[in-house]
Amino acid sequence: MTIIQVLFCVFFPAVAIWAAERFRAARFLGPVTLCYVAGVLAANVPGVRLSADTAMSVSEAAVPLAIPLLLFSTDVREWPRLARSLLISFALACVAAVVSAGLVGWFFRDRTDEWWKIAGMLVGVYVGGTANMAAIGRVLEARSETFILLNAADLAAGGAYLIFLLTFAQRLLLRFMRPFTAAPHHEAFEHPGERLGAWTRHHLREMGLGFALSALIVAVAIGMTLAAFGKLEAGPALLGITTLGIVASLSKRIRALAGVYELGEYVLLVFCVAMGSLADARLLSGGSVMLALFVVLVMGLAIVIHVALSALLRIDVDSTLICSTATIYGPAQIGPVAAALKNRSIVGPGLTLGLAGIALGNYLGLATAWGLRWLAGG
Repeated sequence: MTIIQVLFCVFFPAVAIWAAERFRAARFLGPVTLCYVAGVLAANVPGVRLSADTAMSVSEAAVPLAIPLLLFSTDVREWPRLARSLLISFALACVAAVVSAGLVGWFFRDRTDEWWKIAGMLVGVYVGGTANMAAIGRVLEARSETFILLNAADLAAGGAYLIFLLTFAQRLLLRFMRPFTAAPHHEAFEHPGERLGAWTRHHLREMGLGFALSALIVAVAIGMTLAAFGKLEAGPALLGITTLGIVASLSKRIRALAGVYELGEYVLLVFCVAMGSLADARLLSGGSVMLALFVVLVMGLAIVIHVALSALLRIDVDSTLICSTATIYGPAQIGPVAAALKNRSIVGPGLTLGLAGIALGNYLGLATAWGLRWLAGG
């Protein structure tokens, strides 16, 4: 049964991707939602008992491998080249995520013992992505059901906000923010991992090299942690993996590896299936309302603070919305939102900032969590 469970986690993402490419309903839900739901359904099939230890092992292996794969496509040397308005708005979005998570977390501190962990995990997801939230939760030793509930609430809240971004967000914000003006800095930076999505024999070799390099980075980070502390410490290991991934991305040869970013996304889908399979229907019925409110308040307040500060500093609408997309959703939704804004010139910078968010999410999330715990005297 363990082998079947592992095979299900590894291969169902391929089914989800195939379905999303061919069926409108599946495309609307997206592979991430399909994988998460599939895991939940598998965990609640009558007469079937899945191993929680197996699911946790798969998820704990997936996240460290995914982070370098997602980072290989970025180049930190490009960040200063972005337009000033984009850099400022991106920084404001990061600050807004930290401030909103801190305020909401402090408000909920008497309602759950994991309030500071949840705040840090939400900073991770609203600066970087799901991989950051999972990694931070692992470092902070948050309960697995906490992540499951947070992820479910984030999917619901994020879906609602995405509809807003794709419909009337630009028109609404133009009432009190200035419109976008093209500038030479808004050139479309190309990222091979974003540009090449075909899983062909031609790309499999480079994807294999990327996976091997990611595994090597994980091994080196773990080895350094064992040498420094005498045991495996999740925090230093995670930060080491993130840092080494950023350093590796400085190599033009590594950035040119075709399909590596998509491979990282696939590994994240494996993680989603594994985490979904940990969901027990009884857990989803208790305490979920409070955690859902926690997520909605953090996300909503972060968006309001970000937009307000951007408007105050005279940042244009398109830059504000693409930075909000980059931090809350990562690179995946940059294309659709840019299309809705009718502004192709911000696609490249948006992808760069989405990858920058993945790089920064772990640092900011852990700093927020540990800072809140310190303030509470813990």
